Amino acid sequence: MATSALSLPVLRRLSDGEWHSSADLARTAGTTRALLARELRELRAAGRRLEGARGRGYRLGDAQPLLDRRVIAAAMGRGTKLGVEVVEQIDSTNTELMRRAPRQDIHRHALAAEAQSAGRGRRGRAWKTIAGASLTFSLGWRFARGAGRLSGLTLAVGLAVARALGASGFANIELKWPNDIMCGDAKLGGILVELAGEARGPATAVIGVGLNVVLPAASRREIDQVVTDLASVSRRRAIDRNRLLARILRELEAMLETFETEGFAPLRAAWQRRHALQKLRVRVLLPNGGSARGAVVGVDADGALVLASGGRRLRFASGEVSLVRR
Repeated sequence: MATSALSLPVLRRLSDGEWHSSADLARTAGTTRALLARELRELRAAGRRLEGARGRGYRLGDAQPLLDRRVIAAAMGRGTKLGVEVVEQIDSTNTELMRRAPRQDIHRHALAAEAQSAGRGRRGRAWKTIAGASLTFSLGWRFARGAGRLSGLTLAVGLAVARALGASGFANIELKWPNDIMCGDAKLGGILVELAGEARGPATAVIGVGLNVVLPAASRREIDQVVTDLASVSRRRAIDRNRLLARILRELEAMLETFETEGFAPLRAAWQRRHALQKLRVRVLLPNGGSARGAVVGVDADGALVLASGGRRLRFASGEVSLVRR
């Protein structure tokens, strides 16, 4: 369910987890109580834990502090060269940075959004975000090397995100080739890297990351795969998304500086240690509609998936991977 322009001021008011009267919420949103009532019904329909009590008003039982650029920048501390921008609602953070790239420098610029109306995953799939309960951002990065030499970038980004989550107290974070962030058998988040530039000349990457923070049951039912969220992984009632984003951005900055000079090869072993499908039998669905099966050997120095199948080693630069159930 898309978040309306009206919902966001209401969410910002409710994000403290305290009780607020309907009059207070209507005044905050600059609307009537009748329109407010409709918005509150939509919040419930989206799966948010909106509680109401006569004489007290409303509060969110799953309230999370909303994103704040100043808090994020302060949490990142000194030494970073990243710039941070926060918007309440946008079609897609990746799409917006790709729009900006031809006319302005987006290098080391991070754009985070509370809500996306047209978020995207790999192969054009929709990426659902829940305002106040997801963490969705994109980071622009300019590489002197051409786009043809950036294989393995998505895997390097996944490793950085997994390390940041681990350092933030989220245990058992794994990666699934090529772009999924996992915990157990459930998907926690995803990565979308888009490139602009020449194959041999300078290239600009737009690196998009989406993480489920508190995923309502209603939203889970709309997703056609097993998913989880950071609240479930950690069993925390509240997660400070501002500090978490700051930590992820600092880890990404360090990772991308390493990747820029050394590529994926020195990161390969660390990535494989987190691979959820390492040494397991899988099926790879290829872009041309074909498929292959085999046991996962790992990834090569360019980030391609390597399978052992029928006495041969098969290498895949792209594809959709699923576990073969015996």
